[in-house]
Amino acid sequence: MQAVRANHWFILAGLVTGAACGAVAHRVVERVPEWQPKLDAINNSLLNPIGQIFLRLLFLVVVPLVFASLAAGVARLGDPGRLGRVAGRALVLFALTSTTATMIGLFAMNIFQPGAGFDPLIRAELLESFGAEAVRIEQSGSLGGDGGLNVVMRVVDVALPRNILGAIVQMQMLPLIAFSLLLGIALGFQPSERRLRAVEFLDIIGDAMVFIVSLAMRLAPIAVFCLIFVVIARFGGALLWKLALYMMVVLACYLIVILLLYPLLLTVLARRNPWHTLRACIPVMVTAFSTSSSNATLPTTMQFSQRELGIRREVSGFVLPLGATINMNGTALFEGCAVLFIAQVFGINLPIADQILVLVLCVISSVGVAGVPGGSLPLLMVVMAQVGVPPTGLAIVLGVDRLLDMGRTVVNVMGDVVAAVCVEESLRRSDEASATPA
Repeated sequence: MQAVRANHWFILAGLVTGAACGAVAHRVVERVPEWQPKLDAINNSLLNPIGQIFLRLLFLVVVPLVFASLAAGVARLGDPGRLGRVAGRALVLFALTSTTATMIGLFAMNIFQPGAGFDPLIRAELLESFGAEAVRIEQSGSLGGDGGLNVVMRVVDVALPRNILGAIVQMQMLPLIAFSLLLGIALGFQPSERRLRAVEFLDIIGDAMVFIVSLAMRLAPIAVFCLIFVVIARFGGALLWKLALYMMVVLACYLIVILLLYPLLLTVLARRNPWHTLRACIPVMVTAFSTSSSNATLPTTMQFSQRELGIRREVSGFVLPLGATINMNGTALFEGCAVLFIAQVFGINLPIADQILVLVLCVISSVGVAGVPGGSLPLLMVVMAQVGVPPTGLAIVLGVDRLLDMGRTVVNVMGDVVAAVCVEESLRRSDEASATPA
């Protein structure tokens, strides 16, 4: 285990070094433009493929790991009443953290108003640069006249598809979650001997997937360097300065959630040292930041939650896969900030009633977000349409979304970990109370 911890310091070093080298490379090609093709060739032919190998290894195990862990976790709980207690606690925490995070984002945007007085020339430049991409995202989001209903129906359609295999092939996790829950519940009603055999088989699959993750993590320091280098070398700092205040507000909100909200929940609900928990999760946060994907981070999240945080398999196998699909605190926060920022850029004043609607829609729409990079953007445009903000205005923030996506993935993943820790401690206290003689 000491070797595992040491490896993740190398991952953190790879993250910092990659960002620094990427910034230098971007600066160099700005001064010597003829070197840009060489940099692109290095990124496309060497660095990006190395990063993609790491990502593909993680994505490769997501479906079998989620299926095996969630079905086994539900079946292992056995008693439907116990399952209900775990699910109830988890869902309450998911709703609480998502709502609170979104409120933090909306409050900050109202206080600092980074979009007010935005340079019209810069706005026109961004719309021209990213307008086509915004239209593509808008079309993929299937915006209709009744966008509020579309958000709900999208979740229903995705969660209960007619073809489960087709949905899984498209990396839609909600139907996989629903099927795994149903299978786990069905196994819970089987005779004890048959149920244990099924759980043992599912555990074998889960353990094999975790072994593959451990292999992938050996590549992580180099892969993280490559992934961050490619991003920073491409975007650099020019555009970031133009949107600096917006980014600073959003990133500050991420930090408030991670360093204030989550520690408060860990202290009050779990009665744990929050800083020990956060320090133990550095590998998880680094993986989330570098991959920008809750799904890709899930194998690492489950591995470290069980080994480092002592969360029982039955709890981590239920709460973490479920949270990676429906508990998107960072996404809900980001959507609220983005809607208000773009409204400010266009001079649209959103009254309190509309902002409350934004809050509700952000929390609801975040449930249907795919746990992959950029998965929140189509539904964000749905939310924008509901309050009269031009959906194609998303083009203004697309240039910096990749970096913000990294941050919100960390918030998403850590929200799942915090919820799992709180459910674990609550369940332990409940078990101890029931085992104590009257």
